[in-house]
Amino acid sequence: MIITAIGVQARNKDRVNVLVDGKYRFSLDMFQVVELGIKVGKSYDEAELVALERESQFGKIYGRALEYCLSRPHSAREVRDYLYRKTRPTRQKDGELKAGTPPEITERVFNRLLDKGYIDDRKFAHFWIENRFVRKGISRRKLIAELMKKGVDMAIIQAELSDSERSDKVEIKKIIEKKRSKYSDEQKLIAYLTRQGFSYDDIKSALYDNS
Repeated sequence: MIITAIGVQARNKDRVNVLVDGKYRFSLDMFQVVELGIKVGKSYDEAELVALERESQFGKIYGRALEYCLSRPHSAREVRDYLYRKTRPTRQKDGELKAGTPPEITERVFNRLLDKGYIDDRKFAHFWIENRFVRKGISRRKLIAELMKKGVDMAIIQAELSDSERSDKVEIKKIIEKKRSKYSDEQKLIAYLTRQGFSYDDIKSALYDNS
């Protein structure tokens, strides 16, 4: 079996369609074409073509996962969850179930992203802490809970919090400034701040300073 044509896709200029014996067989991204030495006129047996089809699957999933990682930093658990969803079968418009991506391919994608530095829980924790710090007031306790839920190790969380300039005393004042008008009853405001993870001492101090 011989590769008879390689053509750039109309919808995605970064991928090409590969035709074998005049019929479409699979697609690859440009880097894979070079990496795998794909050329018109080159012959392959069926086992080799099946292996190239798996490379096609890897390239597609890696590209999508890379876009996911570049949209904003994600924790390793978030990326694993994203890739796990890719392994699940999906129902097509005609009602048929389409098989998901083999787990060994998604595992390979995860490891490639890890090796390339696109998955880094320390960078993610830093992003999360600073982003939540800038956007709105949030307690240290709540930050820890959010990061733990996203699978970040406590040692990483503590290290990043130690390096951050944020403090609960500053954060609580942000919330009081935004929420005070919504709570005519001070006890209800205190209850709300307590639910946000702030200590009673910090709440009383902040309310006193703002009175």
